[in-house]
Amino acid sequence: MRAKDILSKSVIPLKPTDPGSLALNWMEELSVTHLPVVQGEKLLGLVKNSDIYSMDDPDEPIGTDKLPLNRSCVYADQHFFEVLQMAATEHLTVIPVLDQNENYMGTITHWETILSMANYTSVKQPGGILVLEVSTQEYALSEIARIVEANDAKVLSVSVSSPPESTRLEVTLKVSVMDLSSIIQTFGRYDYIIKASFANESQYDSMLSERYESLMKYLDI
Repeated sequence: MRAKDILSKSVIPLKPTDPGSLALNWMEELSVTHLPVVQGEKLLGLVKNSDIYSMDDPDEPIGTDKLPLNRSCVYADQHFFEVLQMAATEHLTVIPVLDQNENYMGTITHWETILSMANYTSVKQPGGILVLEVSTQEYALSEIARIVEANDAKVLSVSVSSPPESTRLEVTLKVSVMDLSSIIQTFGRYDYIIKASFANESQYDSMLSERYESLMKYLDI
């Protein structure tokens, strides 16, 4: 999935002549803290609500040199993962998208990134969740997939995380079956540590809710 495939239909870019009060109203309506400022077809940058609040006169045009504009953006053919990485590392609620000629194409909001992440993690497909702990030296996705498939299941998605300076990995698997007992037993025989499992829809929904809330806090929503 490319950036151009997940453009928002709800974001209208600001013009440099638009007042700060209008920008704040639009941000509140869209539940975002940034909006792109565009002149003609060229992106000037992103304006942030906290910078507008610091203006002496909120009705002053946002295009004045008094407001700093964030120049972050992605290009149309960049992968969704790069969009997500920029949103997380720079705490952005919207990300402008440019074409190969540096012209503004549109904007991706945090909502589009969440929906895209849901598609990549097979949220809509039924199945169970397993959280494994392995050392970085022993991690092998092919081995993990082989164990799952040996129990008549498929790996639908995988995410891997690790605390800073840790030699251990947390591997979260979404698999195609809800009954995880045989898979858990097989992982146990291969000395994998099972940190958590979610074998019913209520547990699964609870985990998704926690992950969603964590993402919202990380993006400063």
